[in-house]
Amino acid sequence: MNFKLRKIILLKEEIFHENGPLQSIPRIRAAALGIVSNPYAGSYYEDLQSGMEHLKDLGLMLTDRLIDTLGGINGIDGYGKAAIAGENGELEHTALWHVPGGYAMRQRLKNSKAIVPSAMKVAGMGSSIDIPLGHTNAAYVRSHFDAYEVNVTDAPRANEIMFCLAMTKGPRINSRMGGLEADEVVGKDGLR
Repeated sequence: MNFKLRKIILLKEEIFHENGPLQSIPRIRAAALGIVSNPYAGSYYEDLQSGMEHLKDLGLMLTDRLIDTLGGINGIDGYGKAAIAGENGELEHTALWHVPGGYAMRQRLKNSKAIVPSAMKVAGMGSSIDIPLGHTNAAYVRSHFDAYEVNVTDAPRANEIMFCLAMTKGPRINSRMGGLEADEVVGKDGLR
């Protein structure tokens, strides 16, 4: 199947405060979005899993662009993924992103153990989606729970899919909800 790439969007934020004390080191969030044609749109296909193989290069490309946007791998400690299928697609088409998107980030970050949080939906052009974010090595690190809302005015079109990856450097600014801290992570099972 051919997922023709229409465009890539890169986003980056540096957050210094959230109405609390100003921090000298910001929390950085970045996202890479790939808008592609949906070869499955408008029809039912029993076998979708083979399509994941065709998206591996896109996953690696978006991951590499995201790492470059963040200035390199050093300090990246959060990630997430999301996808929106246009109106002629189905929710299952967005699930094509689980392996190519998640494993691309885990492959490049090498030591990541935690599952990559994910959100998927079918929606019209200009719709937003919250990319869920979590710590790369331990799902129970509360300071890294977040969501990065993204949207593209002209995407996804009815016969497209918008695939999204996001990464972060640092915890939420002024995080104070307790629980497992990032410096306490053992990193063996992806949970703690």
